Amino acid sequence: MFHPDRRSDQFHSRHAKSHVDMGSWELMSEESDSLRTSPSAASLSESELPLPPAHTGYVCSLTEDLVAKAREELQEKPEWRLRDVQALRDMVRKECPNLSTSLEDAFLLRFLRARKFDYDRALQLLINYHSCRRSWPEVFNNLRPSALKEVLASGFLTVLPHTDPRGRHILCLRPDRWIPSNYPITENIRAIYLTLEKLIQSEETQVNGIVILADYKGVSLSKASHFGPFIAKKVIGILQDGFPIRIKAVHVVNEPRIFKGIFAIIKPFLKEKIANRFFLHGSDLNSLHSNLPRNILPKEYGGTAGELDITAWNAALLASEEDFVREFCQPGPPCDSILGQALPPEGLSPEVPCDDSMRAVKSQLYSCY
Repeated sequence: MFHPDRRSDQFHSRHAKSHVDMGSWELMSEESDSLRTSPSAASLSESELPLPPAHTGYVCSLTEDLVAKAREELQEKPEWRLRDVQALRDMVRKECPNLSTSLEDAFLLRFLRARKFDYDRALQLLINYHSCRRSWPEVFNNLRPSALKEVLASGFLTVLPHTDPRGRHILCLRPDRWIPSNYPITENIRAIYLTLEKLIQSEETQVNGIVILADYKGVSLSKASHFGPFIAKKVIGILQDGFPIRIKAVHVVNEPRIFKGIFAIIKPFLKEKIANRFFLHGSDLNSLHSNLPRNILPKEYGGTAGELDITAWNAALLASEEDFVREFCQPGPPCDSILGQALPPEGLSPEVPCDDSMRAVKSQLYSCY
């Protein structure tokens, strides 16, 4: 568990010997390696902590309530925020000099918040984030909304227009809308990742996290067999260890008996904390409403917020085309040396699937009947 004092120790262990003034801020990274192994170097009081440079383009968009929530849940202190960003930036430059990544304040903050401002864990998440993108080219090459119009038009996924009472966006997945003969399952994964990238741009989402509502109505055995252990392991590896988002709950509705087989495939790869956030409601919408109130749900799920409309979210994604082209469609270095040394999150190594034949998966799913 992350201790609130650890961040200060981490910072001092990297920077305590630096002369604390504005002119020496950039010199801190040069001294960090010799200090990392000396946590006892923490000797300054909070009032003496070095200040970040004054020329930053970051402007916090959080409300006072969200600032307080970030302080309580994420160990984020506004008075330390830019100092923490600079500490992570220094670590990237020092330890991962060949990592091709943005070092902008707003971008690095996503990783600090996702790991409760633990510098080492935030850096590892950043490395994993880029490693994931290079280890699965079928998903991440040419990743832009215009390349996924068919998936978006199918209604496979959308984000509901209303947040839940805790301010969390609700990502709605409907696997029954996917027709396997039209395109491979990796296209669905691309659409999910695209949506997560769009959602995480919001500071509110970085603090509040998201909720997933998965409707498995009509999912057949043949369709479920496409989501075998190999795919499951890779997807979960990204969501748990390779993307800076906080998944606070997964609500599954209308799941057939076959879902027991699907969950049996997924569960071995889930961390206990995430596994405990799965809630299976079946067709009991009252159970769902005890977690997600009716006034934020569409009528398809017993709500009062009108019919489920996918057009608004699709339009928001398509309007972000240029952003995704800049991020995912530019030629990059053939191999970042830091990624050549670092292992990707579990499940994301480029090994050949061992036991993911259609027959093996169907055998596991048939056991549910």
